[in-house]
Amino acid sequence: MTSTPPGSAAPPRRSGRGDRGAGTRAFIVDAAVSLIADRGFSATSVDDIAAEAGVAKGSIYYNFGSKTALFEAVIVEGVGRLTTALRAAAEGLEGRAAIEALVSELLDQVRTHPDFAKLMVAEIFRTGRDWQESIRLVREESMGIFADAVATSRPDLDPSLTAAAIFGATLVTGLEWLAFQPHRPAADVRQSVLATVLDAY
Repeated sequence: MTSTPPGSAAPPRRSGRGDRGAGTRAFIVDAAVSLIADRGFSATSVDDIAAEAGVAKGSIYYNFGSKTALFEAVIVEGVGRLTTALRAAAEGLEGRAAIEALVSELLDQVRTHPDFAKLMVAEIFRTGRDWQESIRLVREESMGIFADAVATSRPDLDPSLTAAAIFGATLVTGLEWLAFQPHRPAADVRQSVLATVLDAY
């Protein structure tokens, strides 16, 4: 087994974190998501993220400039990925059919990216953060897909608030499933969410 020479950075970790071909930036983002989801932003240091990613501390500043900029990139990239997936799921659908497809896709995203889902719940609605405006813009883009589906079939409802209610119910139920009821089949979780939001809808 080879050892790391004194004073040099450890090689990037190879166990279960992100796309291995995406380079240092991807290792850092994946490490940040994992740690911040578990500890929160304030309790996670740049040193912690560097150690988790297996990179030199300077690599974080080189790629992102600061811990705040790193976290903003984490949120923007994650919500961007989510928005792309939701838009594809709802393509060509309207009304209830679109809501069903969006709920299903959001649950799939929670299952595929559980750390990012936890991070969203823990951090994205905090106020007074340096990145709040950027998060608001990308968040509204993602929620806007739900709002569009509501507007096409229920013009009597406030699309923004109804979209937030459906999005929030789906996200929290997905986390409840993963954390406390992982034995539940995905189909049962989906049906429970749809029965709740569509009956009210």
